[in-house]
Amino acid sequence: MHYEKKLQTIIKIRAFFAIFCLIFLEACSTTQDLTSDLSGVAAEDSQFGLLLMAHGGAKEWNTAVEAATYEISDKYPVEIAFGMADAGSIEESVKRLESRGVQDVGVIRMFVSGESWRQRTKQILGIEEGAPSKEEANKKSQPDMFMPMGFWRIETGLKFFVSEDGLADADEMDDVLVSRIQGMSREPEREVAVVIAHGTGSDEEDARWVQKISQRTEVAKDVLGLRDIKVFTLREDWFAKRGEAENNIRTYIEAASESGLIPIVVPFRVHGFGPYARVLEGLDYKADGLGLLPHENVGLWVENQAEFLKGSAQNFE
Repeated sequence: MHYEKKLQTIIKIRAFFAIFCLIFLEACSTTQDLTSDLSGVAAEDSQFGLLLMAHGGAKEWNTAVEAATYEISDKYPVEIAFGMADAGSIEESVKRLESRGVQDVGVIRMFVSGESWRQRTKQILGIEEGAPSKEEANKKSQPDMFMPMGFWRIETGLKFFVSEDGLADADEMDDVLVSRIQGMSREPEREVAVVIAHGTGSDEEDARWVQKISQRTEVAKDVLGLRDIKVFTLREDWFAKRGEAENNIRTYIEAASESGLIPIVVPFRVHGFGPYARVLEGLDYKADGLGLLPHENVGLWVENQAEFLKGSAQNFE
């Protein structure tokens, strides 16, 4: 009897052990399959990287741009080329992406207008004809600019997929404007928002700036209840046209103040207040000095652009 009980106990232990081994082996197999699948995804993602182009500026300006890439940097290799489509900066960023094993590159251009340096960028990347070789470019004298603006076709085997949109095209910026205005608004029925952007020299292109940025203010108009929201461009680098643009902005703010309204000035710039404090000197208005950055929706825009460009790369293949 004692022996039979002992035998039964041994059988039970062996059965339990056999079941445990089966479960353990199945778990190991599942884990191995899952790990293999994840490794495949990681390998696929590692072949896609991002080149973010932005104007650049002081340390605070550049740091704000870098912060907007933190989330997406956990998913893809990201390199930033500061400058106004400068071949030297782009070339160095491309080399870093090459060293990280990237093969397909999504190029996100963090400029207000999607038209800014678009063709120039494609020529530098070799997508379109028109840029000389680096050797040819170095033989010519470079224009004296406050920022480097090298122009040559970079040599690389990477494939590039360039974004067409700028921040003025981005629905994500609607909430940024709401946030900026709302942060300063106290009596919306007595307030007008004045949204100011850099602008450009071409009358036709400048009109597109105003039209697109005005679209970005529609949500604010619907939800904030201000008396008015008006968009201007300063046309900052075109002095023959800047005087009139500056006068238009000042006239609007002065008229609003004389009517008992409170102007709220919001820059539609990547970062900071630009030259607006000097332009508006002597006028009564509210401003917090903040551009589109820092705001989480700029990072969200970067992420959305990245996924769109990755889809373009996959469809190309």
